[in-house]
Order: sequence, then structure tokens, then C-alpha cells
Amino acid sequence: MAQIIRPATGSLFASDGRPHPLQDTLLAVTLVLGALAFVTAMFHHLHLISSWAGLVGILTGGYGMYVSRTTGERFGLIIGLGASAVGFFLGMAHGGLFGGVIT
Repeated sequence: MAQIIRPATGSLFASDGRPHPLQDTLLAVTLVLGALAFVTAMFHHLHLISSWAGLVGILTGGYGMYVSRTTGERFGLIIGLGASAVGFFLGMAHGGLFGGVIT
């Protein structure tokens, strides 16, 4: 029996053989914001960056989960969502979204 070979789509996460530009963009944005929020949450004076990056990462990751098509996309989104949530919560604990800016 011959196997059908699917053409490469250029995306690591498109396991169904079709391109998903919106989903891949949301995945990349969520991962970058999650990494930024997670790293900056380790420093108390960077709470504005970590809380805002975490909040936007949570929102983009949530929408990305809503429109995702494949398991690979969902896996990456969960990693980004987790990092965004940790960064957001630590940023809120260190001063919040407006801590020190609005008095």
C-alpha cells in the first residue's frame, strides 16, 4: 500500500498539512511575551514590564487557544500561557500594573 506524502507547509506546528498563519503568529507572540514576563518577574523593579507583558500574553494565549487547530499549537500556547501567568502574578505581587506610576 502506498503512503500519501503531505507537502511541507513550513510550519513546525501545522501537523495537518495546512498553513495556519494566524495561529502561528499568536503562538509566537504568546511565547515571546511569556518569556519576557517570566524573566522580568525575577526583578522587583521591573514589575511594570512583567505585569503588562503577562497580561497581554494571557489574553493573546487565550485567544490563540480558542482558534488553534492542532495539538502542537496548543502545546506551545500552554507553555506561553503558563509563563505569562507566572510573570503576571509575580509582577502584580511586586507592585502591579500601575505601581509607582499613579500616586
